[in-house]
Amino acid sequence: MKDEIRAPALFFAPFVSSAMRVEPDWIDYNGHLNMAYYHVLFDRAVDEVFSLVGLSQDYVETRHASTFAAECHILYKRELTIDDIVRVTAQLIAFDEKRLHYYLEMRHAGEGWLAATSENLSLHVDLGSRKVTPFPADILANLALMKAAHGMMPLPAMIGRMVGMPKKTAITVEGLSGEREPETRH
Repeated sequence: MKDEIRAPALFFAPFVSSAMRVEPDWIDYNGHLNMAYYHVLFDRAVDEVFSLVGLSQDYVETRHASTFAAECHILYKRELTIDDIVRVTAQLIAFDEKRLHYYLEMRHAGEGWLAATSENLSLHVDLGSRKVTPFPADILANLALMKAAHGMMPLPAMIGRMVGMPKKTAITVEGLSGEREPETRH
């Protein structure tokens, strides 16, 4: 069958992207990689890893479905500067019939230090109706193979992290105006 997508023989755990260079136009007035371009680099790596399970541009064109980002949490750990070369690793954390939960790490390709992490949730979308729809059986089978390989890795410590500040260091309204903040009970 022409549209049949076959699973690769094995999936590396974690997946490692091709090397990508920080481009001069991506440097901001602080002299480092602008935050928007971390997203670009992560997105390029996601295109590579998703293509392994059959979610490529060909899939979009022939099956009229794709994945849409629903949620993304990036931690910026170390500055990247002009001409730095990075690689992104990907770990499939979980999936169901319509969603993918995955974790990415961006590392300096030569020195190995961690530049950023990204935890993501993507949805499978029918491009005709623009609604979330189940993955086809062959894609689910490929995802199951990838999850089996990636499931042997420990869960990253950063999974599920929330944005926030420790209460003892955060400046409150009370601290700024002299007024008391309303008490809340949890």
